[in-house]
Amino acid sequence: MISSRLWKYLLTSIIASVAMQTTMAQTNPLKSEAIYGQGNKSFKLATGSPGELGLLQALGEAFDKKEGARLIWIKAGSGASLNLLKTQQVDMIMVHAPEAVNKAIAEGWATDRTLIGSNEFYIVGPKNDPANIKSATSGADSYSKIAKAQAKFISRGDKSGTHQKEMDIWKKAGITPEGNWYIITNDFMTASLKRANAENAYFMSDSSTWVAEKDVAPNLQILYRGDKFLVNTYDALAAPAGKTSDRDIAVKFIQFVASDEGQAIIRNYGKSQHKESLYNDAAYAKQYVY
Repeated sequence: MISSRLWKYLLTSIIASVAMQTTMAQTNPLKSEAIYGQGNKSFKLATGSPGELGLLQALGEAFDKKEGARLIWIKAGSGASLNLLKTQQVDMIMVHAPEAVNKAIAEGWATDRTLIGSNEFYIVGPKNDPANIKSATSGADSYSKIAKAQAKFISRGDKSGTHQKEMDIWKKAGITPEGNWYIITNDFMTASLKRANAENAYFMSDSSTWVAEKDVAPNLQILYRGDKFLVNTYDALAAPAGKTSDRDIAVKFIQFVASDEGQAIIRNYGKSQHKESLYNDAAYAKQYVY
């Protein structure tokens, strides 16, 4: 049996730990990557690639014209974005991690789940394709060939939606990736693509990044695509009512993104510059929800 003195010690330790975490959160405020819009109102949104590739700016500026609200972008992958929402540090998120989203909804710390669009993953790699993944029959078969050849493979390793999908594919292949050939960057998509180019390595890039940024990887090309499992659906989620100060305006932004105007921005984004869209809209994405 635990003594009353030990109970007091444990309770004091827990309170001190919580206080320290709260103090750290207050003294280390979130760094915003960018702010879009000029309005008096504002809300915080965490996401990764949609911000890196400019889609967030297009949506944020269009929303500001309607609602007079600034979008404050916090740059984070899907895993980190989910944690920021859970700890009520942001008002909403845009992520591609369906299983983690299901869990967040079930646990009650995320609401207003809205399918907003999709892209897909390409497995890119050296033009001489040392693992011969061009002949692969699935994403998992591609990974099996890479592991068997011990050809260099770049992993983000950052618990992002991309990293979670990568690990799901390794699981399907029945492989635990390890060894000198398996290189972890702990970085975002574009930086990891650049590393793959420098290492002459394979990498799983989302199609949006590849279309927009393929010039940074002249040594690589698309070697495998087409597995339905590699389709990447994006959800928007908000904090529960009353949990963050600007949650209500964030919900209005989610509704805007899901509207005809918002969906037109998504399905046409990138066409003028790259001659093809970087993202598909929610109507297209819906067929790949599982």
